[in-house]
Amino acid sequence: MFLHCTLLIAGLLWTQTSLSSAGKVLVYPVEGSRWVNMNIILHELHKRGHELTVVRSSRSSQIPENAPHYKSLTIQVTDAMDLDKAEQIALLLKNVIESRKSEWSILPFIATYQTFFNIMEQGNSASAEMLRTILEDKALIKNLKSSKFDLILTDPFYGSGVVLGSYLGLPTVLNVRWIMSREAHFTIAPSPLSYIPAFGSEVSDQMTFRDRLKNLFHYVLAQYLDHMVTGPAYQGLISEFIDPETNIFSLTRGAALWLMRVDFVFEFPRPTMPNVVYVGGFQCKPSRPLPDELEMFMQSSGEHGVIVMSFGTRFKGLDLNLSEIFASAFAHLPQKVVWRHRGPKPSTVGDNTLLLDWIPQNDLLGHPKTKVFITHGGTNSIYEAIYHGVPMLAIPLILDQFDNMVRLKAKGIAEVLEVTKLDVDTLTQSLKNIMDEKQLYMKNMHEISSLYHDTPLKPMESIIFWLEFVMRHKGAAHLRTQAYKMPWFAYYNVDILAFIIAVFMIFFLLFGLICKLLCKGLERKRKAKQQ
Repeated sequence: MFLHCTLLIAGLLWTQTSLSSAGKVLVYPVEGSRWVNMNIILHELHKRGHELTVVRSSRSSQIPENAPHYKSLTIQVTDAMDLDKAEQIALLLKNVIESRKSEWSILPFIATYQTFFNIMEQGNSASAEMLRTILEDKALIKNLKSSKFDLILTDPFYGSGVVLGSYLGLPTVLNVRWIMSREAHFTIAPSPLSYIPAFGSEVSDQMTFRDRLKNLFHYVLAQYLDHMVTGPAYQGLISEFIDPETNIFSLTRGAALWLMRVDFVFEFPRPTMPNVVYVGGFQCKPSRPLPDELEMFMQSSGEHGVIVMSFGTRFKGLDLNLSEIFASAFAHLPQKVVWRHRGPKPSTVGDNTLLLDWIPQNDLLGHPKTKVFITHGGTNSIYEAIYHGVPMLAIPLILDQFDNMVRLKAKGIAEVLEVTKLDVDTLTQSLKNIMDEKQLYMKNMHEISSLYHDTPLKPMESIIFWLEFVMRHKGAAHLRTQAYKMPWFAYYNVDILAFIIAVFMIFFLLFGLICKLLCKGLERKRKAKQQ
């Protein structure tokens, strides 16, 4: 009896401690797959007793206004933009495909970046417009300040969450991989272009002279986008509400914590910072049992196993007859195929291929019958494949997927095909290569997967620990460098360089002047002797 009472009291004390340590978190998410990632974190925070308030647009198509694990703060907007609109993605895909038909396709390359810049400009403008609505609503701001939030959790793909957090004086935690036009490390950590690939460069960390030249070119493109498109979208708000002497990049660098959605089993090694926490693949989880019909289909594959294929929702936008190519290639394979397919059924689909509008991707990748995963190379899909140890056939379509392919090839865990050069023979041969034990794809993937799992703290546990760490320590300022407060010329020591050059110039000018005066003096003495 005494023991039972003791356990009961201990449980009550633990519960009380847990509830008293729970914090209040303001969440400023971004739509698309980034919201999918963010929502997984929110569910876990809710389980830990934290109180969550999610800022959302009145035109949001993905972020629910009513949810059991958070309260929503809906902002009425007039011209919000959905970056995942089919027509925008279709146009970008069309330009990408045209530009990749030839390495020297200059005009399609320009059209691709022009489309990308337009999408980014419109997205940042819509984001800044929503932020202005918030900042100009005095009642709303008063309510936000009086709510006594412990921190703001945001994805900095757009800058509004960072600006709002700075205005409210909250510690800012970033759930991040990309910041507007660049990979996030470029904003906070030293990133030598000699071995750190820039967005769009499609080079590895072992660069030839040509690779470094290409890397520099793409870095310059990103700088142009930053300073001509992204920065101006927020500068007016920052100058008006925070400080005219700062900008969106300085505010972002001042974030308390960076939850970086990468892992070095996939990424190339690079310099980093103390307040960067690596949580790549935190959304991954053990597979669950499949529905009975799908399980029967998987088991019917026998010793040959199953190929899983999913291109997300972007495959629908391709203007090529790829469905028939895939269907024809699959029909001649001994493996069974589970294919997430939207649109008309290809005429060449074989009896071994199951077409579904939606698939339980994580559960299929974790199934022992799955041999290969065909993917467009989205980051979430890649980490799920690594988590479950399934080698990949990657066919990149858009944006960072091409950079992801370089990493997959460097690790030896995927074959990569260009969508513009795809045919039945190349597709069939690539699948055979991946399943051939002599090609080592399966061996390499098992090693990478083993490395990924060999960690003392799972990514989600790390996320929760560090979020609560920031709450407990009011921002954990000791982990931040002071670089974010420095002007660019001081950060890069341009003023020091200018000072040294000026000193040398003054020295040489004085030296030249002294030499000139001495020469004149000697000349006068020579003339005086002659006279």
